[in-house]
Formats: sequence, C-alpha cells, structure tokens
Amino acid sequence: MGEILKKVALNDIHEKLGAKMVPFAGYNMPVRYSSDMEEHKTVRNGVGIFDVSHMGEFLLKGPKAIELIQKVSSNDVTKLADGQAQYSCLPNENGGIVDDLLVYRNNEEEYVLVVNASNIDKDWDWISSQNSMGVEMTNISDSLSLFAVQGPKAIATLQKLTATNLMEVNFYTFTIGEFAGCNDVVMSATGYTGAGGFEIYVKNEDAVKVWNAIMEAGDEFDIAPIGLGARDTLRLEMGYCLYGNDIDDTTSPLEAGLGWVTKFTKEFINSKNLLKQKEEGVTRRLVGFKMIDRGIPRHGYEIEDAEGNTIGKVTSGTMSPSMGVGIGMGYINRPHTKPTTEVFIVVRNKKLRAIVEKLPLLK
Repeated sequence: MGEILKKVALNDIHEKLGAKMVPFAGYNMPVRYSSDMEEHKTVRNGVGIFDVSHMGEFLLKGPKAIELIQKVSSNDVTKLADGQAQYSCLPNENGGIVDDLLVYRNNEEEYVLVVNASNIDKDWDWISSQNSMGVEMTNISDSLSLFAVQGPKAIATLQKLTATNLMEVNFYTFTIGEFAGCNDVVMSATGYTGAGGFEIYVKNEDAVKVWNAIMEAGDEFDIAPIGLGARDTLRLEMGYCLYGNDIDDTTSPLEAGLGWVTKFTKEFINSKNLLKQKEEGVTRRLVGFKMIDRGIPRHGYEIEDAEGNTIGKVTSGTMSPSMGVGIGMGYINRPHTKPTTEVFIVVRNKKLRAIVEKLPLLK
C-alpha cells in the first residue's frame, strides 16, 4: 500500500487547471501546469503564483521563546524587530543541519518558524526536545495555506488587493492585515526565486477566495500558476539551497556557504564545534558551476579534476531556462572551489567541462 497523500486546500483547483500532480513530501502537489520552461519564464519576466501550502509553520510563544530559538537556530534572533523575518538553520549535534527555515517575529514573545514540508515532524520533535524553557509551541501547519506570488509584476498584482503599501514592505519584512477582503493575512516580502515578490499566508478557509482574487488581479499581466518543477529551476539559478539535496543532516552550514546565517556572537547547538571548523577552515564547500560542454548535470554525478581524481559530487543540476546552459551546485574539495576553476562533470562516463562560478549563477 502506498502512503495516503495529504492534500492542500486547493487540491481540486490544481486538478481542474490540468496540473500534473505528484507525491512530494507526503503531499499531492502540482509539479507543472504547462511546461517548466514556460512557467520559469513567466516568473522571471512577469508574475506567477505557486501554491506551497505544504510548508510547515510552528507558533512559539512566551517570555522564553527567544531563548529557545537562539539555542536551536544558527542565526541571531535578537537582531529581529517586530515584523522582520530571518533565514536560518537548525544545526544538529554532529555538525550537520536538521533543516533550514525562516523565523518571523510577531512580537517579543511570539515567533513563527516556517520549515520544509518533508521535515515538519522531524523539526517539531527536535525543537520540542530542546524546549526546557516552557515555551508554548503550536504546530499550525495544517490550518494555513501559503501562496508565493513571484516576479517583477508581483507587487502590481497584489497591490490591487490590499490598502497596505507593499512598496514599503522591505525585503525580509512582513505585515499582517486585510488582503482580498480577508483578515489576518500575512504579506511577507520573501521568496525562493530571486525574481522579487511576496509570500502570502492565509487561513485554509480563505484559500480559494484569495487564490482566485490573485489570479484575477494578475490577469492583465498574464499571471499563471507555477509548479514545483519551475520552483526548482528558479531557485537553482539563484544558488538557493534545497534541503535533502544541497544540505542535510551531514552537511555543515559552513560547508554549505551558510556562514552568513551562522552567528558565533551567541551559543547555540554545536556552536563550539562549528566555530572550531570555521577557524580551521572547511575541507569541502558547496559551489555553483556552469557547464562549458553541452550536457545536463544531475544530483549524484561525480565531479573530477583534469587528472581524473574525484573531487566532489553534484547535489543539484538542471538546464537553466534563463541562460540555456547546464548549471548546478555541488560539494567540491578545496582548493578546487575558487570561481573560474575548471572542473569535469562525469555524465554517463563522459567527462564534460564546467566552470566554478560565484553565486548567484544568474547574474
């Protein structure tokens, strides 16, 4: 028997739109509606809407909420003001990463953590196990829907639906208010595409109404629903990590290039060992690369140097719709990690040339 897939609130709408539905992180999710290429370009050039309601949300409340988050996350939550969000990760005790996440500060005693769908139970158990401070934790994942409205025309689309001036909501800040006639909607200037836009959190009971309102508001800009396929190519052009591919329980935040969210101004889980790793220097690092020879790199392909020594592995790869070349990310041993270094991706026993590039890959 296969597992019973959870359904997002808009499952029927996606099926009516003709989406190809696939199992993803325990949910029945739309992977594409038309083609990945077309959907990718819609987001880069105009505006697209993703249903990413499978993501997890935890509400943490109480005078010690900040203490718990400081302990389990690598970034420094004391730097957040009300209405600000922060990218962070949850280090484990062995130098790896439990998950990467967003931390939203509603106020001094109330935070929302947004985690990856595939890790909801794992993250919940992990944070609960560290909660010796009596922080009140609520898993609100099943009551919320999340729509990512992304692209250069996102603000023009969304602005029709709210009195809040979205131009004043800066990157990585959010506001809660009325949107499309619904109350308590979170409008967050975040996203996973590098194309600009907002992520809109709504109660499940308002999901259909809000989705339809956004589709209507974006009609003049040719808004289209976008699936997980294009979400992957968009994030890869930007060099954003995907949990389970580029980062996992065995990759350190420093190896993954997440030193910028790893703040040693405080103590957190495994911070002493990570600090030692920082001081000694990592032996491998997650880098981006572009293919010189024609070919598409894929997860798990080996990376070699000119002499044929294995120096790393591809963690994510695709054909870039924006650039028309194969691109990817992977862990490579030092000293081969410097930009402009030529490396070889082993594609079906052929050694194809690639060049290490500074992220983002799409300039």
